[in-house]
Amino acid sequence: MQLLLGGIALLVIGILMLIAPDEIYEITESWKNISAGSPSNLYKLNIRIGGIMFSIVGLAGIIVYFIS
Repeated sequence: MQLLLGGIALLVIGILMLIAPDEIYEITESWKNISAGSPSNLYKLNIRIGGIMFSIVGLAGIIVYFIS
């Protein structure tokens, strides 16, 4: 059951990272930045790559739960 819940959580976080990297920036990193700027393109790319990884691991967890 934990594998299923963990897989779902990782999948949801991964999709959010793919769809809305600006909101992830606002939640996690904006308080560290003195100037009120937007995230760089490299940061957005990094967050999206992380989102892909989270989604893959989440899907793998869900698949393994149903296979075993």
